[in-house]
Amino acid sequence: MRPRSRTRTRGAALLLAAGAVALTGCGTRAAGAGSPAEPSAPAATPSVDYAAQAATAVARHDKLFPAIAARCGGAGAGAGSGEGERAIGASPGGELPADPEARKYAENHAFKQQAPLTPGARCRGAAHAARIKAAMTGGSGAKGAPHSADELRAVLTGLGYGFEGGGVYGSGAVNVSFVLSVPESGPCVTGRLGPPVTVEAHGMYVEGGCLEPRGGH
Repeated sequence: MRPRSRTRTRGAALLLAAGAVALTGCGTRAAGAGSPAEPSAPAATPSVDYAAQAATAVARHDKLFPAIAARCGGAGAGAGSGEGERAIGASPGGELPADPEARKYAENHAFKQQAPLTPGARCRGAAHAARIKAAMTGGSGAKGAPHSADELRAVLTGLGYGFEGGGVYGSGAVNVSFVLSVPESGPCVTGRLGPPVTVEAHGMYVEGGCLEPRGGH
């Protein structure tokens, strides 16, 4: 009887040991196996270097118009940033006039305010305006002054200007005008066939684009 008792005791011990191993295995997970992934930190949004973008645009402009680049190379880079300058036609510091009627007029026409120009953009604008006016009046080697909207469009296109966000307006030779943005770097150039022929450069309107916005009250 004693040998059987020993055999039973030994078998019971083996069963208990196997059960302990099984329980230990159920309650343990290997690191990295089936465990939920740790949430990753959100990727940082890269900052936009607007100054670098403006400088690159000016460089592209200078390749298209080397004569104007040579004239305005020392006037400062950038297009559209204020650099402490006020917008053409805007009151200093954006202050409203003291006179009630003048104040009301200024408030009603605030939508026509233009963005300021850097010295470089101002120089390029003036140079492009002079170049366009010379072509519109038949001077500076121009083949002939345009006398209609179609002729003006052909002259401006031949000079290397496009009309994205602008265009040539009028029919025939009546009330012919144009609005364009200097390629790559700005600013805006606006003019009329006349008489007299008028061409001027200016910043974009604060509401966006080179076309004068319509609105107010």
